[in-house]
Amino acid sequence: MAMPSVPRMPRSKRRQLIREGRQSGDPATATRFTIVAKLAAGQRQAEVARALEVAPATASRVAAAFREHGLDGLRDRRQDNGATKVDEKFLVALAETLVGVPTDTGWQRPTWTRELLCKELERRGFVAVSLSTMGRALARLGARLGTPKPIVLCPWKSDAREARLAQIRKLERRASPEEPVLYSDEVDIDLNPKIGKDWMLRGHQRRVLTPGKNEKFYLAGALDVLTGKLRCTGLPNKNSALFCKLLWHLAKTYRRARRIHLIVDNYGIHSSHQTQSVLESLGGRIVLHFLPPYCPDANRIERVWQDLHANVTRNHRCKTLAALLDNARRYVDAYQWRRPSTTRALRKAA
Repeated sequence: MAMPSVPRMPRSKRRQLIREGRQSGDPATATRFTIVAKLAAGQRQAEVARALEVAPATASRVAAAFREHGLDGLRDRRQDNGATKVDEKFLVALAETLVGVPTDTGWQRPTWTRELLCKELERRGFVAVSLSTMGRALARLGARLGTPKPIVLCPWKSDAREARLAQIRKLERRASPEEPVLYSDEVDIDLNPKIGKDWMLRGHQRRVLTPGKNEKFYLAGALDVLTGKLRCTGLPNKNSALFCKLLWHLAKTYRRARRIHLIVDNYGIHSSHQTQSVLESLGGRIVLHFLPPYCPDANRIERVWQDLHANVTRNHRCKTLAALLDNARRYVDAYQWRRPSTTRALRKAA
C-alpha cells in the first residue's frame, strides 16, 4: 500500500493550516496551505488537484515541499528577495501618471498601455517591472480600462457658469405643485441599434442585426424634480414643432400650476420664433431657464436618456421602428427618477 503524501492531521490542525494560508494575503500561498490540509485529511493528490483546480503536478510539488521543509516550504519565498518593487511610492507615482496622458510626458502615443506605463515609471527612476507586475499594480489601484467621455469646454468664464448653475439649483430646491420645475431635453431613437457591452462566453461574440436603412424618431422629455415623473412627446423630426408639442403637453398636464419652470440647454429649437410664439400664447405660464453652453452634466434628464438607451435601444432586436417605440413608450411611462425624495429634502431645508 502506497504511503500517504502528507501525514494525517486532526481536523483542528487542518483548519489552522487553512486559516494561516488565508491570513498570508497571497492567493497562491493560501492554495498551498489548503492543498496540504486536504492531503492531511486523506484525500488523494488527483482529488485535491480537481477540487482546487490546479495541476496534479502542483499538488505533488507542494506535498514534497511540505515533507522537506514543513510550513516554511509552503510560504512565498520571494519575501527573501529584498525590497518589493511595487511599494507605496511606486503606486503613488503610477496614480499620478494615470491622471495625465502619455503626450503630457513626451510620448507620442495618446493612450496608456501596460508596456508604456512600465517605461514611464522606469524613466521616473523606479525599478523596471514586468507587464504582469504592472497589471497587478493597476489592480491594486482599482484602475480600469474604460472609455473616455468626449466633452466640449463651456465658453463662459467659470464665475459666470457657476453663478448660473447655482441659480438653477436654487430654483430646483424651491419646486412646488404651484410652480413645478422640470429639466427638458430631446433624444434620438434609432432603429439602428446602439452597440454596447454585454456579458458573453469566451470565444463567442454576440451579433446584433442592423437594418439596411436606418429610421429615426425623436422624443422631447421633461423630468419633474419634485415628483420624479417623466413627461414625453414625440415626432419624426427634431425641430421647433417637437419642442412646442412638449410645451402644450406640459401646459395641459400642469393646468393647475401657476407657473412652470423649464430648464433647457441652448439648442436652437428652444429659442426659435415658433417657440417664442407658443410661449406667448400660453400667457407666460411656462418660463424657460437656460443652462450654460456645453454643460450636459448639469441637465438631470441626460441621465434619464442614458437609462433609456441602456434599457431599450442598446443592442436591441426590434425589426421595426414601431416595435422599438412601443418599448420606449413603456419604459418612459414607467420611469421614476431615483432622487425625488432627496430633492424634496433639499426644498424643505431651503
